[in-house]
Amino acid sequence: MKTPPLILSLLTVLLISCQGDPKAEIPGSTADTTQFTSNDYRDLAALFQEWRAFEKPPLRDGAPDYTAETFEARWPEFKELQARLQAIDTTAWPVEQQVDWMVTWAEMNGYDFNYRVLQPWARDPAYYKSVWTDRSDVPAHEGPTHHATTELWTYRFPLSAEERSSLLSDLKIIAPLNAQARQNLTGNARDLWIAGIRDIREQGVVLNDLKMQEPVRGDAELVSVIDEAIASTEELVSWLQAESESKTGPSGIGKDHYTWYQQNVHLVPLTWEDEVMLLKRELARAWASLKLEEHRNRNLPELVDANSPEAYAEMADAAARSLMEFLDQQDIVTVKPYFDPALREHLGAYVPREKRNFFLIGEHFDPRPLYSHFYHWFELARMDNEPHESEVRKGPLLYNIFDSRNEGTATAVEELFMQAGLYDDSPRTREIVYIMIAQRAARGLGSLYAHANEMTMEEAGGIHSEYTPRGWMKTEKELLLFEQHLYLRQPGYGTSYITGKYLLESALADYARLRESRGEPFILKDFLDTLNQIGNIPISLGHWQMTGSREPLEYLAD
Repeated sequence: MKTPPLILSLLTVLLISCQGDPKAEIPGSTADTTQFTSNDYRDLAALFQEWRAFEKPPLRDGAPDYTAETFEARWPEFKELQARLQAIDTTAWPVEQQVDWMVTWAEMNGYDFNYRVLQPWARDPAYYKSVWTDRSDVPAHEGPTHHATTELWTYRFPLSAEERSSLLSDLKIIAPLNAQARQNLTGNARDLWIAGIRDIREQGVVLNDLKMQEPVRGDAELVSVIDEAIASTEELVSWLQAESESKTGPSGIGKDHYTWYQQNVHLVPLTWEDEVMLLKRELARAWASLKLEEHRNRNLPELVDANSPEAYAEMADAAARSLMEFLDQQDIVTVKPYFDPALREHLGAYVPREKRNFFLIGEHFDPRPLYSHFYHWFELARMDNEPHESEVRKGPLLYNIFDSRNEGTATAVEELFMQAGLYDDSPRTREIVYIMIAQRAARGLGSLYAHANEMTMEEAGGIHSEYTPRGWMKTEKELLLFEQHLYLRQPGYGTSYITGKYLLESALADYARLRESRGEPFILKDFLDTLNQIGNIPISLGHWQMTGSREPLEYLAD
């Protein structure tokens, strides 16, 4: 496979010369097959439903079955699904439908990669974390997650009869799944193993807290099921600790696997080496820009952090109003009625100075940079209130394939909103934006070296910590551990904030150049509204659909 150029779009001919068949050189098109069983989009929609049903494993003792023999037995059925997808002729389809084909193709590649390489059920103890207390701010949980999680955040206590029955069913899966974990976890990835023990141990704490809740502790049957889950969780922790002494292997997947995964599953048109260069560049740019901002602002008073719950509440309310008014009045994006409520559910609360992590430090000076990143919650509210009409895009894509879109967009709009004027009333807030960019570049760079097995997780965390300005990553270690562990578990997630930002900016540039070539004005609101309407798919696919240019996907031609 040829190495795609780092700069994908800005040195090319005008897009109006690129309006041929957008899928002519992509696997699964007429370039790859000579016979087709179908050219009907409805057949893709039906196949997608079959694929998603297959992707959920069968049950063993009431829990999802991740045993090696079951994966091996199901492999021929998976290959048949892949073959049927390849046999669909998309030549005459509009780009939007071809994009749906590509999403399905990428998901199947994700299953293939998990089976061959990542194998979270065998290498990653955190895969067996079952109980989740909060909704993720992206379409699905970050990182590999098993298929039968207990989503406590969806339950309202006291429980209705229906909810009680559902919670009992959820919790009963934990014990047999934990027992299966001791059979399946045969990997030798030391960092993943050691860090994963922490996730399973925390599950025991959450279950104990659940048992002590007033509406729960009087329910004998529910308490009994929780006790069984607690006991099995503690047994799993003990087993993991005992086995940890024998774990000596690397946890990264290596450069070649990393590149294949990014390009064929997440559809990020970059290699491992490209990402290193891009993140180094962004880290240097953020540091340099921060210092120029500090020079520019040298005669201005320093920002003052909120020093009480009352001060924080007042600041948070003002920041939310400022952001929403800016988005609306400056024609940044169409502000839907559900935007403000979605944001206000996540305004945060006052935290004493000595307990603030990286994000809370900035949030207590001015919450607007973080609230800009909370574009995430607008996107989730859109999924809830205005789901995409395509079955392929309606729900979360598997294997975190959405990361370049959701994390990349949330990171990109931090700077985009700044450049569009959000902080004209507070120039020193611009410094926070560059600090946040530097932190994301540093942590992503560390994750790249960890996946190349050139650094341990702890050493990658050192880059994360040392190259974040003002020592803001040195104040609270839990965030550092959480982030580097996640990025080791989910290849590409640590870099997706910056790579996705880069890909979104490339899409914006080509979108703007296309309009300029046609004598049409560039309207930021139209760009973001179009991006929102396309849905939570990889930015490279959004770029294709918005511009008609397949250039971000040309690396697949080989």
